[in-house]
Amino acid sequence: MLRVHFTDADLARVRVARGPDPLWETVLGLHKLAERENAPLAFTRWRLRALTEISDRRLTAMARLMTTLAPPEVEYFPDFLTPPEAAEGMSEGLTALRSTPKRRLRSELASLDGIRPRPSAAAGWMRELAVGDRQRLDEVADAFRGLYEAVIGPDWTGVAMGVESDRAVRARALMEGGVHGLLSSLRPAAQWQPPVLHVRYPVDRDLYLGGRGLYLVPSWFCWRMPVAMADPELPPVLVYPVEHDIEATLTGGTGGTDRAAALATVLGPTRSRALAVLRDAATTGELAGRLAVSAAAASKHAKALREAGLIATRREGGSVLHTVTPLGSALLAGELPSGTR
Repeated sequence: MLRVHFTDADLARVRVARGPDPLWETVLGLHKLAERENAPLAFTRWRLRALTEISDRRLTAMARLMTTLAPPEVEYFPDFLTPPEAAEGMSEGLTALRSTPKRRLRSELASLDGIRPRPSAAAGWMRELAVGDRQRLDEVADAFRGLYEAVIGPDWTGVAMGVESDRAVRARALMEGGVHGLLSSLRPAAQWQPPVLHVRYPVDRDLYLGGRGLYLVPSWFCWRMPVAMADPELPPVLVYPVEHDIEATLTGGTGGTDRAAALATVLGPTRSRALAVLRDAATTGELAGRLAVSAAAASKHAKALREAGLIATRREGGSVLHTVTPLGSALLAGELPSGTR
């Protein structure tokens, strides 16, 4: 159990990431890829494609390097692999990674050694990385970029859709219940019992925020338990799992419906208006009220929009909450292929 202790100042400094973090998603995605037994169903289709991609010799070497630094079978990996600058993009994150101070490299890699001794084949390489060797840092950055582009990037739209749907839930919780409502909405991964957030965690630990606030990062490849930075002196971060629609995952994300055909059913005045009003997340009942139609009609419109990939839907308590996806936002912005207007 991780117990995160808040002060009043911390409650005023809770933030939710604007989108998925490419470095966190790459590390956690590799962990999911390494699960040979009892792999989550939510990642079945992704794993099949990713395993094919990673069979390339160059990518296999990159994956071996990364899993040496961030072994999936232990509860720790060095914090320098996931710098906060990655929230601005992959390039910014890798620039920060390359600039990690030598003292921090030595300390964090020593902590990893204390949990999992260095593989003999990698001992020399790890020693050079620990003293800040520029070539070794470049190799880590190159591995991150290569694995992201081959394994994570092709599914980035789906990752972004899942995270944006989660953000809509958190925004709604914040509007209706303030920060207490936001923290309470993190169930079942965490339980908010003011002033302490009790988080499901593989080790017993206390984290005192001390006025620094908490940065919440919704993650597609985080699964079951949230992840926090290991060093309590670093800016506090909590990466937590978003909800997955397993049926949609197994059928390719559209419930088995051809996307082009589904998109054709969307074009029309009422559904276009439905998409527009869902810029602000809404339940089916609220959508019906905004469109002045019955709940059954609103549900039908939402289903068509969802099957076309224009909105994402998730259950929140006794209701379902709909929110526009990046594809839906592009459609609303007028970025349509020719012949669709």
